[in-house]
Amino acid sequence: MDTTYLLDSGNTAWIIVATILVLLMTIPGIALFYGGLVRQKNILSIVMQSLLIVGAVSVLWVAFGYSFVFGTGLMDSGNPLGAVIGGFDKVFLAGITPQTLTTGGIPELLFVLFQCMFAIITPALILGSFAERVKFSGFLLFTILWSILVYMPMAHWVWGGGFLQQMGAIDFAGGTVVHINAGISALMMALLVGRRTDYRPGQPMMPHNVAFVFMGTAFLWLGWFGFNAGSGLAADGIAANAFLVTHLATCVAALTWMVLDWTCNHKPTTVGACTGAVAGLVAITPAAGTVDLLGAFFIGLITSLVCFYMVGVVKPKFGYDDTLDAFGVHGIGGIIGSILTGVFATQAISGEGGVEGALYGDWHQLWVQTAATLVSIAFSAVMTFILFKVTDKLVGIRVDKRVEEEGLDIYEHGESAYNH
Repeated sequence: MDTTYLLDSGNTAWIIVATILVLLMTIPGIALFYGGLVRQKNILSIVMQSLLIVGAVSVLWVAFGYSFVFGTGLMDSGNPLGAVIGGFDKVFLAGITPQTLTTGGIPELLFVLFQCMFAIITPALILGSFAERVKFSGFLLFTILWSILVYMPMAHWVWGGGFLQQMGAIDFAGGTVVHINAGISALMMALLVGRRTDYRPGQPMMPHNVAFVFMGTAFLWLGWFGFNAGSGLAADGIAANAFLVTHLATCVAALTWMVLDWTCNHKPTTVGACTGAVAGLVAITPAAGTVDLLGAFFIGLITSLVCFYMVGVVKPKFGYDDTLDAFGVHGIGGIIGSILTGVFATQAISGEGGVEGALYGDWHQLWVQTAATLVSIAFSAVMTFILFKVTDKLVGIRVDKRVEEEGLDIYEHGESAYNH
């Protein structure tokens, strides 16, 4: 990266705050959101998995992940592999000092840490698909392999100068890299691991602590402002727009889900409203830097309608056990958001020379978004299948029936969350 930037203290201060906010999304956000949704005998397994991801992925990231995603060694040398992987020139952050600056006039060390938080939360989202029935050792090996072989290549393709970025795909803060990637992997894991022994399609198991679900949602909503508004790497008008449309889309999605819940199930549930809010957060992510209020409103509305149908109708019909709806919310929400970016993107937000969506007469971006979405789906599905088989062969993934019945907390971690 160019070191001729001037330090911008305002941008630097904002990205420091945004980095903290994105970390809050995983611990405690995901830990509380998913932890509240499972039964009480399994909450610590969710907490431990969330905490482990923060530790393990952070080490991988500074060791070589950042270099694989944002390194320029292969591209600078003209190696065609540069379209697929960054390179080895920044392994262990080689050549990056406190004085090295990057886009927005922020220290590159700060950019490393900001991007690390995205690498952390992506595998954490997958937890919801196989909760309550996976060995900690199997989860650990799968997560490490998945982070290296699925997340890092995808992040390079979209954000690090890879072929999807060269193709013109828009993903402001992680629709393909984070949500489609994690959501499709979540579906594959749910199918490959199999149902919980006492799972009955259409008869959801009750969350053990809805207050935790609410608190987790609140941390996710708060943290998402750093996730989306921080992704422009500047404290400017684009950040302000991302902040606003993120909030609006989330509000619309939460309200829409509540109305659907009230209409179809006769009660406006807390879990439903929280799920709708998360769906809205997911879908606005790729579009936050290019859509206005109109786009935010319809992205929130459409996403909630489709995700509600996927969770309430499609999942029971096909009988797959996506425990906490990681696919139904993150996978489907990411797909909708990525494609609708190609519909609602407007130069009124992105500026002169920016992209226009199909709604404004330019259909090209819609086809680009669709192609990027399909590539993401195919890559995530195939790689997750392979990594599942490898992990299962090496250490095993599914716990024994007795462990599943009595709870992962006691058998896997020797602890109980509630001691009377």
